Amino acid sequence: MLNKPTDFIASFAKGLRVIECFGAETPRLSIAEVAQATGFDRATARRCLLTLNAEGYAEYDGKFFTLTPKVLRLGMGALASLPLPQIVQPWLDQLTDRIGQSCSVSILDGTEIVYLARAAQRRVMSIGLMPGSRLPAHCTSMGRVLLAALPPEDARAAVEASDLTPRTAYSLTDPGEILARIDQVRRDGYAVIDQEVEIGLRSIAVPLYDMHGRVVAALNTGMAASADPAESLIETYLPELTRVQTGLRRVLR
Repeated sequence: MLNKPTDFIASFAKGLRVIECFGAETPRLSIAEVAQATGFDRATARRCLLTLNAEGYAEYDGKFFTLTPKVLRLGMGALASLPLPQIVQPWLDQLTDRIGQSCSVSILDGTEIVYLARAAQRRVMSIGLMPGSRLPAHCTSMGRVLLAALPPEDARAAVEASDLTPRTAYSLTDPGEILARIDQVRRDGYAVIDQEVEIGLRSIAVPLYDMHGRVVAALNTGMAASADPAESLIETYLPELTRVQTGLRRVLR
């Protein structure tokens, strides 16, 4: 919390805004594109980008800027400072070995989930997932579990602020329908997603509670879609997920 205006460093905040412009869909950006995305004037965008270049956080080819791997130090440093990834990783490794499917733990950040830990079997998604990866919350099993843990008005605000562009033909795009699914997750205590994120991918997730009963993260497993109905995931995988959920509840603070 800021105590007074002089505690706020505007130039630092602008630099962070510029870094946030880059993503999977926008890996290369020009000064004009960054200015448009941030609302800054071109001179401000240029200074921020050239500073990132000078410090080794961005490369510049004379027209476009791209972030360098050095930026990962910022995110990985934050992840490394969190005890949660270290606590859950052995549980994920053992769960993956038991069920033969990839398993992950994530937290909610606005309208997205952020992967904190992962134990992978064979790859079932076309995109590689690792700690720090992000996906939309509204169409992912872990995202719906985490949204269901919010007060209903906060969940509604998050969904309405989300980019609901369909990722597949199975993606839900109506906010009311998505919120109805979230309400169902709130009642059931788990979420099943059938090919809403990527064709051929299904997943099931449960919330992770700390010892005080607060939802602190979500746990899921994902697998290739089969001829069996998506509801078969409940019988096949939910008991193992809830087993880990119960075990972690005793150790998460």
